[in-house]
Amino acid sequence: MVLGKVRVLAVYFDSLNENNLPVFTGGDLVSGRVVVEVTGDVRVKRLDITARGVAKVRWTESRNAGANTAYTQNYTEEVEYLHHYDTLIGEERDEDCPEEGVTVLHAGMHEFAFSFNLPQMALATSFEGKHGSVRYWVKAELHRPWLLPVKAKKEFIVFEHIDINTPLLLAPQAGTKEKTLCCWFCASGPISLSAKIERKGYTPGESIQIFAEVENCSSRVVVPKAALYQTQTFFAKGKGKQIQQLVSNLRGDPLLQGKSQSWEGKLLKIPPVSPSILDCPIIRVEYVLAVYVDIPGGLNLSLPLPLVIGTIPLHSCSTRTSSISSNCSTLNWLSLSQRPEAPPSYSDLAISECHRRDCLQGCDRSDREGEDQGSLLTYITEFRYLPPPVYSEVDPYPDPEETNGTTDVRRPDMCPSR
Repeated sequence: MVLGKVRVLAVYFDSLNENNLPVFTGGDLVSGRVVVEVTGDVRVKRLDITARGVAKVRWTESRNAGANTAYTQNYTEEVEYLHHYDTLIGEERDEDCPEEGVTVLHAGMHEFAFSFNLPQMALATSFEGKHGSVRYWVKAELHRPWLLPVKAKKEFIVFEHIDINTPLLLAPQAGTKEKTLCCWFCASGPISLSAKIERKGYTPGESIQIFAEVENCSSRVVVPKAALYQTQTFFAKGKGKQIQQLVSNLRGDPLLQGKSQSWEGKLLKIPPVSPSILDCPIIRVEYVLAVYVDIPGGLNLSLPLPLVIGTIPLHSCSTRTSSISSNCSTLNWLSLSQRPEAPPSYSDLAISECHRRDCLQGCDRSDREGEDQGSLLTYITEFRYLPPPVYSEVDPYPDPEETNGTTDVRRPDMCPSR
């Protein structure tokens, strides 16, 4: 950009990711430089920067107000997440004092640092859609006396992190549906569909493992399929506008009458897509995996499984926990019972009375001789499996007064209310 003596005005950020992109999240420090290159002395009144973050939606709809009367209805809405202003050269703007000082920039390259903190709140993730967007940017304006200002704008990316390592997003998703086709010229039976995925949360680049079972009892040739859809919903003036886009899909083999087909972990790769946006009041981005049966000449049998595309990938420990829970739920889903291991028989655990007395004598000796208390663990283990005393109708410990037969001593009544 060459405007008079101002050759370059550009904005650069200090922090870049591995793809050389400025990426931040709520509460982060955003820092950078405004570079000004001039070919000669330039008188400058101010060099300002303005940082903004705005979610905006806009679409139009045609309306009919009667015969031969039509008009266009505009729907717009805007939510501001960030507004920061700073002056790098000169004094801040003062409406009561129009006269401002002048700073002279000599020929060469000049750099001016800036920094600000993003708000400590849930910011909407950067997004570009057909009817709306979420954008964050820094704009620099160089003001000179009696000349139009020189402007430069640079966008940066904000991610509102979604951690998929939460119990809600690690829970498996499953469902079952059935549909019966009716034909006037032939008998037709039901088509059943069962599908399951290991968890609800994924990140871009992962592959979804799909477990499905399709049974075709109809007279038509059907095809099992799966598709990942992105749903964009925009809100303005109490009205919503929704768009659904296909992200990725896969196809199974044709299924003849009376046949069934199983998917044992069929993979569907997630391409680089925008994360889910769930907290913005005017823009919502959601994902759904539709496992369905393509029925020629009829409505498809579809089973939607909602997904959440996050930013923080699955941890290794979560992977193990998820696989264990997925394995258990898969066994239940496939109606495979896990028989508990049979308990040991009583005869294997019974200990002879002679061996029990030896153990007791060993404990007494260890107490008297002051042996290590750790040796008691052996006896404690054996005591856990001692058999109960043998049942007998005769009291093994009779009361002396009751056995001599000469005196009749009654026990005190423990129930005075009788």
